[in-house]
Amino acid sequence: MGTTRRGALLAGAGAALGVALAGRAHAGPAHAGPRLRVAPDGSGDFATVQEAVDATPDRPGTPWTIALAPGVYRETVKIPESKTGLTLLGGTGDPRDTVIVHDNAAGTPRPDGSGTYGTSGSATVTARPDGFTARRITFANDWLRADHPEVTSGTQAVAIKVMGDRSLFDRCRFLGHQDTLYADTRHVSLTARQLFHRCYVEGDVDFVFGRATAVFHGCELRTLDREVDFTPYGFVFAPSTAAGTRYGYLAHRCRITTTAPSGAYKLARPWVPSSDPAARPSLVVRDSLLGAGIDAARPYANMREQYPWQGFFFREWANRGPGAAVADPAERPRLTAAGAAEHTPAAYLGGWCPAVG
Repeated sequence: MGTTRRGALLAGAGAALGVALAGRAHAGPAHAGPRLRVAPDGSGDFATVQEAVDATPDRPGTPWTIALAPGVYRETVKIPESKTGLTLLGGTGDPRDTVIVHDNAAGTPRPDGSGTYGTSGSATVTARPDGFTARRITFANDWLRADHPEVTSGTQAVAIKVMGDRSLFDRCRFLGHQDTLYADTRHVSLTARQLFHRCYVEGDVDFVFGRATAVFHGCELRTLDREVDFTPYGFVFAPSTAAGTRYGYLAHRCRITTTAPSGAYKLARPWVPSSDPAARPSLVVRDSLLGAGIDAARPYANMREQYPWQGFFFREWANRGPGAAVADPAERPRLTAAGAAEHTPAAYLGGWCPAVG
């Protein structure tokens, strides 16, 4: 499994290493304003993404763009809250060519001996600012359970943690296993609108999770096969929407695919963190194709018995596919017609209409 994952990451990027980055990196929305170039071979302004992030000004009057040459950037990247309006731009039109990857897990010991990284600390990329954009980039965490039998807990390994309002990911990929994509906010009292447009996300346990107001539009979410002797293998969504936030997660016109056996995965379970026992997890999946990997009879489950999924806002509308078949309506709550009119990308994004390619 490890060889397959790492080989897949390197193959696409390696084939594109010779592509020159000049002018606009690909067709799509124009990016005016100051720009830095990063290339792993040293031909850009910087050789690492973190160096380029650090070189941009705080709270600039004109947003900055960091254009990444094709290649594999094995590093962790921390983008502070002060880097508002920053864009990371992939080096070609194919996100497989530009990869930011690292391999920390929650249970990985910190080098300074201060304990382990924890879930948030495991993230390959942490993006805190408002107005953050990424286009046509792969964000990955290739930490694998099989490579670390000594880690029996703390197997969460985040590819990216996003916390800012008006965060856009356009045709990006997110690769990992447990806790791949952490769509969150900087504080429980804040609302963070995030749009994932035509992205690809893969994983196994709770691999899309957090408390953001996040729209997944036209995305593919893929559940991975696992060498385990139990079911469910895992869960696609684990929202932890704060009580004061109107909307949680919305999957709209998405595809949920699998490499696992039929029925091996649940669609979602609610996450009520110990740090926020008042959380009100919310998820709507609508107008989407649910493949055979989803347990159609009972697509939802509890994370903790004291917080049963039925007590939260889990709804569906106009889905299709074998994973969307309704055997018992009580197991698959539906939106009303009025609810379907309310739970739309426009409503969740609240007047924010970013340009997408």
